[in-house]
Amino acid sequence: MTIYQFLVLFLLWVCLPHFCSPEIMFRRTPVPQKRILGARVPRSDGKILHRQKRGWMWNQFFLLEEYTGSDYQYVGKLHSDQDKGDGSLKYILSGDGAGTLFIIDEKTGDIHATRRIDREEKAFYTLRAQAINRRTLRPVEPESEFVIKIHDINDNEPTFPEEIYTASVPEMSVVGTSVVQVTATDADDPSYGNSARVIYSILQGQPYFSVEPETGIIRTALPNMNRENREQYQVVIQAKDMGGQMGGLSGTTTVNITLTDVNDNPPRFLQNTIHLRVLESSPVGTAIGSVKATDADTGKNAEVEYRIIDGDGTDMFDIITEKDTQEGIITVKKPLDYESRRLYTLKVEAENTHVDPRFYYLGPFKDTTIVKISVEDVDEPPIFSRSSYLFEVHEDIEVGTIIGTVMARDPDSASSPIRFSLDRHTDLDRIFNIHSGNGSLYTSKPLDRELSQWHNLTVIAAEINNPKEMTRVAVFVRILDVNDNAPQFAVFYDTFVCENARPGQLIQTISAVDKDDPLGGQKFFFSLAAVNPNFTVQDNEDNTARILTRKNGFNRHEISTYLLPVVISDNDYPIQSSTGTLTIRVCACDSQGNMQSCSAEALLLPAGLSTGALIAILLCIIILLVIVVLFAALKRQRKKEPLILSKEDIRDNIVSYNDEGGGEEDTQAFDIGTLRNPAAIEDKKLRRDIIPETLFIPRRTPTAPDNTDVRDFINERLKEHDLDPTAPPYDSLATYAYEGNDSVAESLSSLESGTTDGDQNYDYLREWGPRFNKLAEMYGGGESDKDS
Repeated sequence: MTIYQFLVLFLLWVCLPHFCSPEIMFRRTPVPQKRILGARVPRSDGKILHRQKRGWMWNQFFLLEEYTGSDYQYVGKLHSDQDKGDGSLKYILSGDGAGTLFIIDEKTGDIHATRRIDREEKAFYTLRAQAINRRTLRPVEPESEFVIKIHDINDNEPTFPEEIYTASVPEMSVVGTSVVQVTATDADDPSYGNSARVIYSILQGQPYFSVEPETGIIRTALPNMNRENREQYQVVIQAKDMGGQMGGLSGTTTVNITLTDVNDNPPRFLQNTIHLRVLESSPVGTAIGSVKATDADTGKNAEVEYRIIDGDGTDMFDIITEKDTQEGIITVKKPLDYESRRLYTLKVEAENTHVDPRFYYLGPFKDTTIVKISVEDVDEPPIFSRSSYLFEVHEDIEVGTIIGTVMARDPDSASSPIRFSLDRHTDLDRIFNIHSGNGSLYTSKPLDRELSQWHNLTVIAAEINNPKEMTRVAVFVRILDVNDNAPQFAVFYDTFVCENARPGQLIQTISAVDKDDPLGGQKFFFSLAAVNPNFTVQDNEDNTARILTRKNGFNRHEISTYLLPVVISDNDYPIQSSTGTLTIRVCACDSQGNMQSCSAEALLLPAGLSTGALIAILLCIIILLVIVVLFAALKRQRKKEPLILSKEDIRDNIVSYNDEGGGEEDTQAFDIGTLRNPAAIEDKKLRRDIIPETLFIPRRTPTAPDNTDVRDFINERLKEHDLDPTAPPYDSLATYAYEGNDSVAESLSSLESGTTDGDQNYDYLREWGPRFNKLAEMYGGGESDKDS
């Protein structure tokens, strides 16, 4: 590059406007040798040194953001030393935004920005420039790279990430306690000027809080801020750029600060003395009232524990702390009695369960109050002398004997008289009764320990003046045993003796039972009612006895059964005894004494065939006979003639069509035989399915000849009934007026046609299908039928 060209470029840079004057930086790059710029210098090696030709490239441009001019913003100029100004070179621009955001004049190398540029979107652009021969399109300079850097202006205000902050700080905190830190960001270039330097200040919230200008930390500014006086604060913080100087941009945010609670308030009772009332009839555990100490704190700092610390009712009452309501519930600890004591005094203390040692100087964190409890009188029910009664009585006492007495009193000072009664639900058999005045229980029916050993009764004591006040008590009556039952055989004995028995042979061991239950236990004695030559009884003295034979051999053909009366006695007073009869059968036995047969008729039966086998054979024969009879009956039933005799019978058509008369449901259906033989109509024959209101005498009509047409007969009868309004419609022809159930056609009856001037047309019957062909033949003939 010549000195002249350098001066031209320098003058161009100086003449650029200030707002877009780019800073020019040069960098030498080696290029092919073009021209010798200096004189040859001799070297020691004898060679001539040549100075190389170097090209120049723009290294960096600067461009202000947010240009508001109407023309394109000038960026800078590219120029090659090969450009002679004849238009033979062409400048090409490539890289970030080339051709869209940045354009170049291909002849002059001037670069312009086509639109406003925002540094916050992109801070710099890297482009590449090249000069080529317009004719050959070959580069005359190597491709060079340069940067367009966007100069920042203060066009962005500081912004907070949140519009509203929420923070909290304990109440009573010392001055300078950190609450929260807020941070604002500025999109401007922090490395260029003060556009991004943010300073914080407080616009609202003084004198309670302050903010550090550099860090944005909010701190308390007043000591002993009390939550109970004020809990919520709203602080507005401003962030301003340009270091807070005049003309800087700013942004604000709101910080809602809440003072959290600490236990700096002790509980306090609002009253020094509290009065409560309780009924003397209140059961143990009944809540009679509550006390509450107020605490200005919240949450666990307001939790209070109640206790009774003094008073004359500490053993009669108790207090329970209700966690949900923070109240002390006073309850009855022991039964109360108005007649014994009417007023109690308690000293109740309320104390915080969580105390902060920092605030001991504000204490003590507890308080006391006096609770006076008045016991009120109520009309109490009677009180029995015992919680339950047990009476014992022998079962043989006479009816009306007193078995015991219950006692009750009225605990009230009035001492109302008492009336006693029995709850009959506990004495359904009415075995007992009670004197209403003195409470004496006595029997009204005989007792029997063997039927019921215990009776559980309920006695009711009620005040005569106020019967609603009543009390119940359980009375247990135990029936003591008396020896009033004789012993009996324990079981039914099926005893036999072998025909080949010998004297002294044991044939049965017997025992006895007794319904009585003596204190010393049961003791039975066995003996025979009379001397028996065949058998004897031997008492084992253990409540059992043995039956022994006294003779040698028995014959069941002579005597098959022996009756042996046995006397059984007990050992109680008075002695009870009974006679039980043993039935002893004589049986045939084998050599070991095993019974084979005890019946005399068994000798007549074939050997090996028992009575059970004969009964089974007989049952089989009876079952076979029943099967044969049933088979014959079924076979006979199959031979019955069918109900329908002929398809040509008109009655078959009438019933199967189910559209004339009552169909199958009308038991007085039309009888075609009556129409074919009108002379067979019986006089005074009424319909059985309709009860006439008044009896009438049927009128006799002239007898038609045997060959009278059915249609003519019907028409004559129709005219006769139509002309006689008093004629009752109770003959069988009235069935035509009854359509039955589910008739798909309209009425086919011609009874209503008598009032018309001519005969009805029945040709439509032929259109109803093959089912109505027979009716169509009967009624559809028209005048031809009459002529015939």
